[in-house]
Amino acid sequence: MKRLRILTFLVCLIPFVALVSKVVQNDLGPDPAKELALLTGEWAIRFLLLALAMTPLRQLSGRVEFAQRRRMIGLFALFYASVHFLVWVVFLLGLQWSAIFEEVVERPYITVGFSSFVILVALGATSPRAMVRRLGKNWRRLHRLVYAAGVLAVVHLVWIVRTDLSQALFYGAILGALLGWRVFSARSRARGTA
Repeated sequence: MKRLRILTFLVCLIPFVALVSKVVQNDLGPDPAKELALLTGEWAIRFLLLALAMTPLRQLSGRVEFAQRRRMIGLFALFYASVHFLVWVVFLLGLQWSAIFEEVVERPYITVGFSSFVILVALGATSPRAMVRRLGKNWRRLHRLVYAAGVLAVVHLVWIVRTDLSQALFYGAILGALLGWRVFSARSRARGTA
């Protein structure tokens, strides 16, 4: 069990190591800041979708290991979203902290992305077991917002890329399938208890 947890942690770090390697080797193309922002944002979405996929994978396979990895993978989604936010603040805003509020208010695509980030921060802050116990049933209600974070993240990406929407639509299709599975699963449980 502990080995699997360590392995999951190391695998989740691979994209970050690859990104750092690209920065060190100056291999981010003609606009490094924009490319780094795009890559970190995409990894945040990928890990968010992977975290959401853990429950259906557990239900389909009967393997509890999937559910046990969900929290760590979700926290890595927050990690990559935080790196994405820092890249935006440091490299694209030039550490002008006063500009953050202005950007969030005036640019809808940033409003949407920032809203997704705030949700992920709230979910990350309430992920420890002590918070699960403290919040009780409210914890489950709060953590359903992860789907809203996913929708907002995909909309944010669609708004940013504009021209080539294939990847954003691919993520959106996966998110739609995961949302569909959740609805189907909830209805099946409701019929079973009726």
